[in-house]
Amino acid sequence: MDTYHILVVEDDQDINNLLCKILTGAGYQCRPAYSGSEAALWVEQYDYDLILLDLMLPGLTGEEFIARLRRRKTMPVIVLSAKAGLEDRVNVLGLGADDFIPKPFDNREVLARVEAQLRRYKQFDRGAGGSQLTHGDLVLDKEGVTVTAGGQPVALTAREFRILALLMEHPKKVFTREELYQQVWGGEYMGDDNTVNVHISNLRSKLAKASPAEYIKTVWGIGFKMSDL
Repeated sequence: MDTYHILVVEDDQDINNLLCKILTGAGYQCRPAYSGSEAALWVEQYDYDLILLDLMLPGLTGEEFIARLRRRKTMPVIVLSAKAGLEDRVNVLGLGADDFIPKPFDNREVLARVEAQLRRYKQFDRGAGGSQLTHGDLVLDKEGVTVTAGGQPVALTAREFRILALLMEHPKKVFTREELYQQVWGGEYMGDDNTVNVHISNLRSKLAKASPAEYIKTVWGIGFKMSDL
């Protein structure tokens, strides 16, 4: 069994201790951080497989930490926060978080969400089509977990990376929103088109900053596919 290393970023010492206890009891290696600034230092020095992140932090806020992280790193980020309104959740997902768990949280749900994120994130270097996928000047390396467009690096969230890899592995296929949700999020689709749409929009925006090419096509009334370049 692989040993996964998780950074727990939470300024409340009792909650941080509880999360670390839950995770170490399940076989994970944990490092606590009590501010966004401290977390940023740890990320510069070590590679983590996943980050659990509060939003209301001293130093860098959770939102600022995500924005800085996504310029260089792709590992999954799960936000745990009492700021659990719809706008809060949409905002952090738009910034680059991969999942959101409202506080107070259930211990079993935390473990289930962590396991699901790690399982999907780590499967790409074993996926179909080899390690490297190309589409025009768009290059995705599943083993190195990197993306370049027009020769420029593109920093994606783990979920954006999975969406793009899935589309590039089947460039002729039109994926419905339901298919994308089930394969990337791994849960039952409840008709929430906005979740998929937000991630596709963020993915397109990041690619567009690196290259003027349009890589992802909307097939109206159906879903999304890679463009015919």
